[in-house]
This record gives sequence, C-alpha cells and structure tokens, in this order.
Amino acid sequence: MKILGFLSLLATYLSANSVNIEENAGEFFSSGHTNNWAVLVCTSRFWFNYRHVANTLSVYRSVKRLGIPDSHIVLMLADDMACNHRNPKPATVFSHKNMELNVYGDDVEVDYRGYEVTVENFLRVLTGRLPPSTPRSKRLLSDDRSNILIYLTGHGGNGFLKFQDSEEISNVELADAFEQMWQKRRYNELLFIIDTCQGASMYERFYSPNLMALASSQVGEDSLSHQPDLAIGVHLMDRYTFYLLEFLEDIHPSSKSNMNDLFKVCPKSQCVSTPGHRTDLFLRDPGSALITDFFGSVRKVEITMETINLTDPIEQVEQNFVNEDQKRETYSYVDQLPVSEIIHQKPKQKDWHPPDGFILGLWTLILLVFFKTYGMKHLKHIF
Repeated sequence: MKILGFLSLLATYLSANSVNIEENAGEFFSSGHTNNWAVLVCTSRFWFNYRHVANTLSVYRSVKRLGIPDSHIVLMLADDMACNHRNPKPATVFSHKNMELNVYGDDVEVDYRGYEVTVENFLRVLTGRLPPSTPRSKRLLSDDRSNILIYLTGHGGNGFLKFQDSEEISNVELADAFEQMWQKRRYNELLFIIDTCQGASMYERFYSPNLMALASSQVGEDSLSHQPDLAIGVHLMDRYTFYLLEFLEDIHPSSKSNMNDLFKVCPKSQCVSTPGHRTDLFLRDPGSALITDFFGSVRKVEITMETINLTDPIEQVEQNFVNEDQKRETYSYVDQLPVSEIIHQKPKQKDWHPPDGFILGLWTLILLVFFKTYGMKHLKHIF
C-alpha cells in the first residue's frame, strides 16, 4: 500500500510539472513568430531634412542593438547626410546636440540610397515583386512566421507621404500593399510606425489583420522637430522619434515592456502634436505583445532528445604560426556613451566667434565716427 501511495504522489507531481512546462512553453511561443524583420525608410532629400535621416538611423541603431541583424533589415535613405559637403563632421550623423551619439556608426549597411528610394521600390520590397537579379540584401524575405517592423519618416499630409519631394504614396496604396503581404503570407504580425505631419491619416484605410499602427500626429496636426543645432543650421531629430529612442534605450532583449508602454511615449506635453495608435486589427491584446516582439529578434532553437557530453576535453586546433611582420594589429572603435547618460546633458561650451556681419558692422561704425570727427578730407589717411 505504501508503494502504491508513493507512486500516486509521484504521478501527481510529474503531471503538475508537465502542466507548468506546457504553460511556460505556451507563454514563450505566444507571439507565434520565429523571425523578425525591419523596413526602415527615410523619404526626404536635401540638407534641411537632416533630421529625417537621423530619425531612421536612430531606429536602425536600436533594432540592431536589440538583436535584429543587418541581413533582416532593409534600410532606405533618400539622402546621404554623412557625406554631404555641408556636414562639418564628415561620415557622422548625430541625433543629439551634444554631438556624442553618432547614429551613423561604423557598420551601417544602406540597402537603398538616393534616387533608389522611390514609391515603386518601396512597394516592391513589401510585396516581394522584385526582379530576379535583385540581391538578397535588398529583399524582404519574410514568411508567415515573421514579425515585421515598418518605420517611415518624412514630409506628409492628409492621406499621403512624399518621396524625394517629387512623388507621393497614398494611404490607400499602403493599405493595399499590406493586404497583398497578408494574402501572400509574408507576415505574422506587423507594426507600422510613421513620424510625419498628419501621420494618423496614413493608417485610416488599413484593413488587413494582425496589424498595429502608431503615428506621431493626428489629422490636421504637424509633427514638430527637436534638438536644433546652430552650428549646422538644422534640427537633428523629430520630437516623436527622439522620445521613442529615449524609451528604447531602456529596453533590453529580456525586457517585459509591452505595446501599451510604447503607446505612452511622447505625450502631447512633450510632442506638442498628439500621437495616435490603432489596434483594432491586431488579433492579440496589445498588453500581451512585448516590445521585443517587433524591435528584437528571436533565435532558432533546436530541441534534441540525445544526451550531449559536455565534459569531453575540447580538441586543440593547430595554430599556424606566422612571422611577426605578417601579423596585423587590429583596431576597434571606441564605445559610445549610452543615450541614457548623455540625453539630459547640457550642450558643450563652444569657442566663441563673432556672429555673421559683426566685423562689417564694426568697420562701418569706425568709418561713421571718423567722418563725423574729421570729415571727408582726411579719408585718404585711412588707406
């Protein structure tokens, strides 16, 4: 009888453990996706749109830090601000006026640049209708288990977003592209973020399932810029993306922050405009969708029933010794300060120099005083 009682207790314990394991596994796979992709697009050209490039590169830096590799990121920049002749610090793009955080970095991989950033190419990337000669780096190779982040920034209006200041994409065209993606099983869940004037108008026509959208401003509102820099004469970022970046700096791959936390980013007191979001097409509760479901990356895990011996000695790999002359010294970039440390710092004190026109005005004042004192006949003594 004692043996039967022990066996019954053991069976109860094992069944309880199996239930816990199933619950944990269900929580782990609750999002239903196995891979992450990001499509990040800056649609503006010209130097005065510096902030739109900085917006896109800031999001690019954040998703890479959270685990999405370059092979799963399609980066589209309509202009190359890092190499612009007006840039006082070539090969850099800064998102803060302290000039501490170079979001261009040392390993940026731009897939579409300059005049390649068009409405046609953007829609072809989303729908997969690309020529056979298109390299893998310019393709969105997603499937029905992919979570996709799509970020757009530029100049827009009620129901449209401008590309290159020469063409537009409408909210209807964008909605139809997302429907094609759903019909072709190109995504599991999709997060759409847009930072532009009247951004909420771009997601009004969406009708595809499993889609969530955020915008920096409502219809009739402007999306305002932030971080003016007098040295280069332009703003460095837009307000919404600036506070989005500040929020993402506190996110790490194991964070439990969910989409409801993201909806609180940049309230009207900070953005001046009114950010909006749409969740009625999303099949899950936004509170159950983690930030890392879209901004992070999942890793493939293979489950095996075989026993692996980890105590076996590791085989030594033969090293090929080379001459000292053939050895090359390796170099690495200095780590940048995290945004959380520099975002509230005061701007660095810069060397004072007279404003434009100061020297000319000073000479004019000297000449006026001279004429009033000595008259025109003594003008020859000046030269």
